[in-house]
Amino acid sequence: MRAVQIAKPGGPEVLQPAQRPVPQPKAHEILVRVAAAGVNRPDVLQRMGAYAPPPDASDLPGLEIAGEVVSGGKTFKAGDKVCALTHGGGYAEYCVVPEVQALPVPKGLSLVEAASLPETFFTVWSNVYDRAGLKPGESLLVQGGSSGIGVSAIQMAAATGNRVFATAGSDEKVAACVRLGAEKAFNYKTQDWAAELKAATGGKGVNVILDMVGGDYFPKELKSLADDGRLVFIAFLRGAKTELDINELMRRRLTVSGSTLRPRTVEFKGTVARSLREKIWPLIDAGRIKPEIFKTFTLEQAADAHRLMETSQHIGKLVLTV
Repeated sequence: MRAVQIAKPGGPEVLQPAQRPVPQPKAHEILVRVAAAGVNRPDVLQRMGAYAPPPDASDLPGLEIAGEVVSGGKTFKAGDKVCALTHGGGYAEYCVVPEVQALPVPKGLSLVEAASLPETFFTVWSNVYDRAGLKPGESLLVQGGSSGIGVSAIQMAAATGNRVFATAGSDEKVAACVRLGAEKAFNYKTQDWAAELKAATGGKGVNVILDMVGGDYFPKELKSLADDGRLVFIAFLRGAKTELDINELMRRRLTVSGSTLRPRTVEFKGTVARSLREKIWPLIDAGRIKPEIFKTFTLEQAADAHRLMETSQHIGKLVLTV
C-alpha cells in the first residue's frame, strides 16, 4: 500500500512516500480502506522527534481516519463507512484500528469531513466534559479557538447549551470563532483577553478553561476562573513551566488538571467513543455541529499540510485525501 513515512526527525521534507505491507487486524481490530486522514499537531511533533509513538503503535503518522471497513468485527461489517481514532498509521491507504474506537460516519457528512472529527472530538470530550465536568448552562473559555481543537470545542459546547468564549490571534480568526458559536472572542494580540472575559461575565469568570497555551497564561487563567472553576491543559505552546498561586487555588476552590490522549488505553478510548455516539453524534446528525475544514491535500502532499499547520494560519482542520 501507499503510505507516508517519517524518514528521520526533522522538517516537513522528511515526510516521504513509501510502500508498506497492508496491516493485518488483530483480535478486536478492524481494517479500514482509508479515504481521508486528519492532520494534527501531534503529527508535527512526532515528525520533529518530539513526540515518540508508543512502542505498540505504528511508526507512520496519522491519528484519525475515515473510510470503508474491509474486514469487520462485532459492530461494523465490511462496506460500512466509519471514522476512527487510530493508534498511528493514518497516513496510508489502509489502517487497522480497535473497533471500539470507530464511529459511524454522521449523516450528511463526506468521508473528508468525517476524518476531521475523531482526534479533536475525543480530546474535547475527555477533557472538557469528563475531566473538567462541564455542565449545561456553565461557561467555557477555549484558548486557541481557531485551531482544530478550538473549533471543535466551541461547536460542541455551544451545541450542548453552554456559554462559550475564545481567544484567537487575528480579527479574522476572532470572527470565525463567533461564527462557530462563541458568544465573544478576543484577539490576544490586541486585547487584554483576561480583562475582556471578566467584563463579559460580570466579573465572575468562567467555569471551565480548555488551555493549550500554558506558560505565562496560567496566572491570568486562574484569575479568569469563577469560584469552583476548572482548568484543564492539553498542551503548553508557551512553555511547560509556570508559577502557581496556591492561595488563589485554595481560597476559590479551583481545580487544575490535564491529560494526553494517545497513551490512554483502548478501553478508555472506547468509553469516550460511546459517549460521543450517545451525546454528540445526534447533534452532528441534526446539523447543529458541522466540521470546519480549512484545506485538503493529497496523501503525497503531507509535507505541504505540515508546513501550513506550522504557520498557524489555518482556521479549523487540515485533511489528507487518500
